[in-house]
Amino acid sequence: MPPVRTGLLRATALAAALLAAACATRPPADDPEGLAEYREANDPFEPANRALFEVHEVADRFVLQPVAEAYRDVLPQPVRNGIRNLLGNLRAPVILANDLMQGNISRARITLGRFMVNSTLGLGGLLDVSREWGVPGHSEDFGQTLAVWGLGEGFYMFVPLLGPSSPRDLAGQGVDIALNPLTWLGQGAAVDAAGWTRLGLTVVDTREALLEPIDQLRASSLDPYSTLRSAYRQRRAFEIQNREDQGRAVAPAGVTGFGQGVTQPAPPETRP
Repeated sequence: MPPVRTGLLRATALAAALLAAACATRPPADDPEGLAEYREANDPFEPANRALFEVHEVADRFVLQPVAEAYRDVLPQPVRNGIRNLLGNLRAPVILANDLMQGNISRARITLGRFMVNSTLGLGGLLDVSREWGVPGHSEDFGQTLAVWGLGEGFYMFVPLLGPSSPRDLAGQGVDIALNPLTWLGQGAAVDAAGWTRLGLTVVDTREALLEPIDQLRASSLDPYSTLRSAYRQRRAFEIQNREDQGRAVAPAGVTGFGQGVTQPAPPETRP
């Protein structure tokens, strides 16, 4: 089984097991404010989610963040931009499939055109020629497609290394993996190495783009878990409505961005 699918299945199984073990207490009927807050958060497994969030924080502080900082220090920004462009270009078939399933032909034409131009004139996607010509990219995933089809997000959940999610978006990511032609390249050492390399680059690239936002979140929020939960839902709502910010560095993602690729070059560095 390809490494991306294996990792996702293991993470999903772990999350399901822990979520089943803990459920937030529903406020009594005579506490209308508490009930309203409970329904708005839609986080019935909050104790387990917070525990998973803490597991993720430990892994991030001691592994992901240091690796991302070293990645930024070692590779100059033009090289990182090339890697980011390449990862985004590799995701184009999945974006195209979701554009079509949502019936958005105009965005599908943009995705197909960008893929053809960047794969040829852009040296396989290392250069985002289309963006330089005034045609920026966008992202779509099957979680968004399910939302367009009318499926609700379901309860909030947090999966270590993947981040904020919901049953709809986690299932959607599994479908996106199945839709990706690279998933079905075959077996063998070379294919496995390519899959792991792509996954590793995606994780490191995504975390590098989030160095400043996550630092700011930790420094300014009294409850980073709640802040992240709210930010995730707001961002997903914008993505589903196709109201993406074209200036952002990281493409939208059903979760943290890992496995999603990116469509924009990184902004100028602000860290010392």
